[in-house]
Amino acid sequence: MKEEFNLSIDLFTSVQDDVEKRQYIILGELKKVSEQFKFYKIYPHLSRMIELRRVLKDVTARLSDLRSKFPKRIRKVDWVNRTIEHEVIFTSGTDISAVETLIEWALPHIEKVIEEGMAIHEFVESELTVEQVGILPSYKEEGYLFVPDNQHKSLNLFRFEVSIFQSAEDQYRALKTRFLKQIEQARAKLSPGSIKLELIQEKGDLPNPATYAFDTSLDFPFRDTIFPVAKRRLMHILSDEMNS
Repeated sequence: MKEEFNLSIDLFTSVQDDVEKRQYIILGELKKVSEQFKFYKIYPHLSRMIELRRVLKDVTARLSDLRSKFPKRIRKVDWVNRTIEHEVIFTSGTDISAVETLIEWALPHIEKVIEEGMAIHEFVESELTVEQVGILPSYKEEGYLFVPDNQHKSLNLFRFEVSIFQSAEDQYRALKTRFLKQIEQARAKLSPGSIKLELIQEKGDLPNPATYAFDTSLDFPFRDTIFPVAKRRLMHILSDEMNS
């Protein structure tokens, strides 16, 4: 059973009650994520933690700009130096100083948990080998990938497709996958070339599909770790090949 990810941005930015209470909640949620990592389950928690870190850093970078947009009142007049000190009035009821303090406190704790997840990710990636099956076609946007699930003694076959989407700043590639079938370990001893040939004969629409076979001796969770790491690795491979 998966743990819910309850570290929403509102927990950090709508600080209107006890900050210590929020710190307690944050530490509790980070502990849940860390416990998942102890079972070698890194996704989707790792990517969500990285996104949370990015958003929180963006919030802190914008706080000074936010302050300038709120109405101000005179806090103190220094008659000697002829200066006026202002303070910001936060009409929303949220104490932005408390937001800043909470985020600054939380980021090192978040960073520590991300480091735990990244260490597992890097280890899994180092233990994954990948083989290009057959001749690589000029059309690489679609094809097949084979990824082992050692916990269930099987080989999972997927079809992949690379899609491109445009943002305001740049173009991005995304890897979509569709599960085709699972092969028992006994049959998985067939060569990747034989499995590729079977798929070509079964599907027919890709006469020479780009095909990649992964292998590993790790028996880590498939959906939570092995498969997402393999997908990221394949995306890097395809990006390098398409850019070359």
